[in-house]
Amino acid sequence: MPEALLEARGLKTWFPVRSGVLQRTTGQVRAVDGVDLEIRRGETLGLVGESGCGKSTLGRSLLRLVEPTAGQILFKGKDLLRLGPAGMRRMRREMAMIFQDPFASLDPRQTVGGILAEALEIHGLHQGARQRQARIAELLDVVGLSPALAGRYPHEFSGGQRQRIGIARALAVDPSFIVCDEPISALDVSIQAQIVNLLERLQEQFKLTYLFIAHDLSVVKHISDRIAVMYLGKIVEMSAARELYRAPRHPYTASLLSAIPIPDPAVERGRERIILKGDVASPIDPPSGCRFRTRCFKAQPRCAESEPPLDTVQVGEHRAACYFPLEP
Repeated sequence: MPEALLEARGLKTWFPVRSGVLQRTTGQVRAVDGVDLEIRRGETLGLVGESGCGKSTLGRSLLRLVEPTAGQILFKGKDLLRLGPAGMRRMRREMAMIFQDPFASLDPRQTVGGILAEALEIHGLHQGARQRQARIAELLDVVGLSPALAGRYPHEFSGGQRQRIGIARALAVDPSFIVCDEPISALDVSIQAQIVNLLERLQEQFKLTYLFIAHDLSVVKHISDRIAVMYLGKIVEMSAARELYRAPRHPYTASLLSAIPIPDPAVERGRERIILKGDVASPIDPPSGCRFRTRCFKAQPRCAESEPPLDTVQVGEHRAACYFPLEP
């Protein structure tokens, strides 16, 4: 089994809720609330869940783009939360992020070459104009764009091309770990497969490790080695991708899988859908016990009494936080 490249232990990221003229703190949004996570060297860990469950906040917290409230983040054995500005700056050369919106994440006032050069300059890489231009040409070529396009601005590119530029920027520092924050959700379906295939090729070529964040389980299935399912700030199930699709144990995971359309119309018409009742509870005041219980079709009184840990169900590497799991 590959060694862990990154581990999160008891990670919490809470945001204060302020109100009134004096902006007093009246509560806390528990966006990430006690997450334990391991990402192994060279793998793609998929992170899925509904919008607002804390996926993107978790991804940003792991890179300290958002400052966590508590817990540990171990990257290559070093606790990132104990590093000062200089130490964290050195570690950032090992980590990168690909953002969801390929247009909003690129400075419209800079050319593509300028955007990539800025990433190199920040980390003191490839000093000198000739070296820098050679590296920019190499980055564009590796993501499938012509180096001749370096003088153009982001608005002159399609959505898929802009995302390739975002990927090139992430690769500029030669990272070993990349957080892919819903990198294809803003793209046309016809382009999504191209970007996923590009990410897979780059992973093999540069020995990359990915955290791939998405709300669409059908996309995650293709690219992920393992999948973690998140609900209201918590990881509720984690398993190898194939096993999760074959036999989900947590009712929430089963409901997400039931929403994936099946291309065979006859099978699609005849299968049973799991329709969740109610809305997602507030991360400011989550339910007692299991956070999913207010919408769960298998909830019992015990579910309100205590919170099930992730290893409540554990078969090999398949774990689920559920007192009344589905049968495999």
